[in-house]
Amino acid sequence: MLKELSELARYRELLLNLVVRDLKVRYKNSILGFFWSLANPLLQVAVITFVMRKVMIADVPNYSAYLLCAFLPWTFFQMSVLDASSSVLFHGNLVKKTYFPREILPISIVLSNLVHFILALGIFFIYLQVLGTPVLITWLMLPVLVIIQLLFTMGVAFFVSCLNVFYEDIKYLATVVLSLLFFMLPIMYLVEQIHNYAATIPAVYRPWLIGSYYLNPLSFLLTAYRKLLLPAFNTATIQDVSLNYWYLALAGVTSLLICLAGYAFFNSRKWSFAERL
Repeated sequence: MLKELSELARYRELLLNLVVRDLKVRYKNSILGFFWSLANPLLQVAVITFVMRKVMIADVPNYSAYLLCAFLPWTFFQMSVLDASSSVLFHGNLVKKTYFPREILPISIVLSNLVHFILALGIFFIYLQVLGTPVLITWLMLPVLVIIQLLFTMGVAFFVSCLNVFYEDIKYLATVVLSLLFFMLPIMYLVEQIHNYAATIPAVYRPWLIGSYYLNPLSFLLTAYRKLLLPAFNTATIQDVSLNYWYLALAGVTSLLICLAGYAFFNSRKWSFAERL
């Protein structure tokens, strides 16, 4: 693996060019450019907020901020996985004719989506100021969350981009799984509501329910974004649950292992790509 990493470092200029190319091509001939990447999540957040506040009566102050806080990292993960699934196939001619580390392709896709995510976070912080949200010391932890999510996303991207070369069903399967994950992850709801549900089941099963839920790195990361970027609150039906930093450390270790496993899996099969394209 060290050999592959050193080779990847030698081709860093190619990686940078692919990231810049993806950013330019994505909004070529577009007047609004980057803001189109925000249009979809903002419109979805607006609709979900209206439904939850006016129809389902969500007992959460500034619910749109809590929704957007989880929606932006979810969009980064979703778009990275979907784009990466076709990254090798899209560059098929380049793969068959030119020598370069093939892992550059999914890496460039994830990094270009990371740029959009960081820009979107800048807009999010402006929105927080409009809402009058106080500046929190926990905001300094944001780079840690972004790095952990980047590792997790990169690992998944390695797996799907490689497997899709051999089984093109993977990109369709990824779409279905991501659609289901949207409802399974704490995006439209809060982790406190999971704790409320856990209180209704026998006590012996509660630690298993909460623990298994937090063992999904993405579930805990979305919760951590909310805990670190937004102030705590308590209502008649929702009592704040503090961030467990042990689970955050576990999410970091798990994400690193997934990234390394994905990288090793990709490298073990990358030189047979040309035969499949």
